[in-house]
Amino acid sequence: MGREDMRAGDGDRKQVADQLKAALDEGRLDLDEYDERLQRTYAAKTYGELDGLLDDLPGTVPVQHSQIQPAAPPAASMTPVGTPKAPDPRHWMGGYAGVVVVCTLIWLFTMVASGHWIYPWPVWTLIPLILGFFSRRR
Repeated sequence: MGREDMRAGDGDRKQVADQLKAALDEGRLDLDEYDERLQRTYAAKTYGELDGLLDDLPGTVPVQHSQIQPAAPPAASMTPVGTPKAPDPRHWMGGYAGVVVVCTLIWLFTMVASGHWIYPWPVWTLIPLILGFFSRRR
């Protein structure tokens, strides 16, 4: 029994699908080609049907034939091992401030349109923004 006749398992198809997804993420495949190859991957019953799907992608050929350079190891972190980094609230405070402004405008327009005083509920949306601001100052 040759490779063309040997049945491929779900794990084999999943491995090929993961490599195709990596190639899509790297820009080596366009979406149409990825979709077509992925359909062929999950329809494959034998190794012979899986073989041609990755031949033209880097990292799927033997190392002696590849032209990929090894990546440099990641730089060491300045934080001591085991010390969790404190979350930086600045990455969400700007967007959340926009939410507070939109809520305040909705409240203001509703109050003006109704012609009477409405409880200022947008004040409650300020609480996370204020807590984020004060946690940033530590």
